[in-house]
Amino acid sequence: MRVATIENADVPVPPSPAVSEDGEFSPATLRLDAETEAQRIAAAIREQVTRRLRRRGVVVGLSGGIDSSVTAALCARALGPQNVLAVLMPEKDSDCESLRLGHLVADRFGLRTVTEDIEPTLTAAGCYERRDARIRKLVPEFGPGWACKVVIANALHGSGYNITFLVVQAPDGTQRKLRMPLDVYLGIVAATNMKQRTRKQIEYYHADRLNYAVAGTPNRLEYDQGFFVKNGDGAADLKPIAHLYKSQVYQLAAHLGVPEEVRRRPPTTDTWSLAQTQEEFYFSLPYPLMDLCLYGLNNGLSAAAVGRATGLTAEQVERVWRDIEAKRRATRYLHEAPLLVEPVLEI
Repeated sequence: MRVATIENADVPVPPSPAVSEDGEFSPATLRLDAETEAQRIAAAIREQVTRRLRRRGVVVGLSGGIDSSVTAALCARALGPQNVLAVLMPEKDSDCESLRLGHLVADRFGLRTVTEDIEPTLTAAGCYERRDARIRKLVPEFGPGWACKVVIANALHGSGYNITFLVVQAPDGTQRKLRMPLDVYLGIVAATNMKQRTRKQIEYYHADRLNYAVAGTPNRLEYDQGFFVKNGDGAADLKPIAHLYKSQVYQLAAHLGVPEEVRRRPPTTDTWSLAQTQEEFYFSLPYPLMDLCLYGLNNGLSAAAVGRATGLTAEQVERVWRDIEAKRRATRYLHEAPLLVEPVLEI
């Protein structure tokens, strides 16, 4: 069993799925019949786009990550590649690999692409300056040549609260990790959320001009845990993989032929100027462990059974479950439609 180091804690990562002899809960529980699932999702996409939404095709924001790549591949299978537009939207904090891998995926599935550099829009809206002004409340010298990211405390060894930290890197490469007052944290996140909302605005521009729908790309882990920006990457007309655990998305990626470079790339937010994994920013554990913990919680399994499947102790599993429930409570509002004083029954 491989071991991943997270926040100085050795956490076992499950091996490739294999059914245990006694049929006990294991990573194999999440194994898909990939072709059957791909056909089922493709059929749903066709029904939703052409019949329910009455649109001619789909726009996908292609990030070079696994989720958007699988979503694009499924939409191409469902509607034909000629009816899928992949929109690539880099900005100055983006990893240059994201753009290259996005084009690689589009080429693999024969998709049309549009590249929109959103940095000028973000600069004009004050995204970077608003963020940096908040950071300078803690680090007055923060400016050109500096980099930053936000990280979260590890749920296995933390206090039980989701404590976030600011990490800054000086031009000489030295890093500092700082606790943030609430106003600094909220200001940094509010400014950074402009990136997701700007990208979605661009996606809907292209969807409107083509009479297309917009496909969202969250997997089940992200959708359940509120790992999206309301009216940003959370906005979409359909979300074809929101029912799939992340490990299942990887299974579909291999089956559909998503390039191996994309499948090998660690999941990243691609939002901050410092390299950052999704585990650092939001999730407690690597996605194979998070998937198993979430499945166990969703299906009423015991902490001991989940612990045997993940290599965690029962106490550690319960800590992760508490973290999952806390994130559900904190992000439930993200799933809410606009609230009305009374229903409008004619709609």
